[in-house]
Amino acid sequence: MFLLLFLIPGLILCECNVSTGEDVQPTAVSPLQDIQKKVNELWSSLLYPHLYEEVLASNGTAYAVCTVKPSTKLDAGMPQVTGQVLFRQTYPYGKLESIFYLDGFPTGANLSGRAIHIHQYGDLSDSCDSAGGHYNPFKVNHPSHPGDFGNFYSKEGKIIKYKANLVATLFGPYTIMGRSVVVHVQEDDLGKGNNKASLENGNAGKRLACCVIGTCNKNQWVKRFSEIMEKRKKRLTRRAQNSPA
Repeated sequence: MFLLLFLIPGLILCECNVSTGEDVQPTAVSPLQDIQKKVNELWSSLLYPHLYEEVLASNGTAYAVCTVKPSTKLDAGMPQVTGQVLFRQTYPYGKLESIFYLDGFPTGANLSGRAIHIHQYGDLSDSCDSAGGHYNPFKVNHPSHPGDFGNFYSKEGKIIKYKANLVATLFGPYTIMGRSVVVHVQEDDLGKGNNKASLENGNAGKRLACCVIGTCNKNQWVKRFSEIMEKRKKRLTRRAQNSPA
């Protein structure tokens, strides 16, 4: 009973922070925020002790990786997508960051986008089909699920994208640890399709590739993040050089 009384205020706070979209990073820690922090610590230490130990050992930063592999149920000629989705988050109030580093998409012009979402289960026993529906702990319509990442557009067969300030989290009772990332065949209609499927999954179509989110060290994040920042620097330099004086 004591444990339930201790958990409930923190769970309510977590839900409110996610559903309102407000920045939860405080300028000063209030008693209620301190309770939320303790709840997150309890969940992390009990359910994900390995992650909790790594967070403490890495100055409060957690890293996770999802190694993407193609669905085994694809029709002949479908793209064989591989790569990584990486996550980083500072404990306890930092916003989740992610790097999408994927290869195997068709090359050419006027290519459609690809929807990428977090799904309920980390179960790939039936390939990507057993990952369940979207991870939707707050029972809201798409595209307001924590792992609704939107559409991604490939270039030269690759998707290389950094995203910050994501709503999903590696910490607490709503952690995405152990769940899955699914790359879809089609674009996400962002809930504007005027049908039930649109509000559930954005009519994103079949599952092209998937993976399970697990803990990792910082090495892959540092490598990929450095590559992305270097490419961004070169792109900005070229843009500045080509702009009229």
